[in-house]
Amino acid sequence: MTNKEQFIEKMKIRTKQFAIDTIIFCESLPRGNTYYRMSDQLLRAATSVGANYRAACRSRSKAEFFSKLSIVVEEGDECGFWLELFIESGKQNTEEAHDLLSDANEITSILAKARKTVSNK
Repeated sequence: MTNKEQFIEKMKIRTKQFAIDTIIFCESLPRGNTYYRMSDQLLRAATSVGANYRAACRSRSKAEFFSKLSIVVEEGDECGFWLELFIESGKQNTEEAHDLLSDANEITSILAKARKTVSNK
């Protein structure tokens, strides 16, 4: 397996695990309108990261790959936004929320760099 193939598989696993961890996080939140609204947005964005990364890996052209990867970066950044709101509002200023925020920022950064690399070729 080449380094590129290893990277792709590693990111598939990592983005799926991020979605699973976010599902568990959202399921553990207290019930209430604010929690529901914020967790729904976070959950949509987090699951989109993994789904769109997989779609990018199956793209038929460089343009399609770039487009799908752009969605992944946007959704990853949105995850960061919702997690920052949970933390900074005091709704969920927990180690778990901080860990998810760190993961969201790392995934977004890594895939933004990958997208930039593709656009330079």
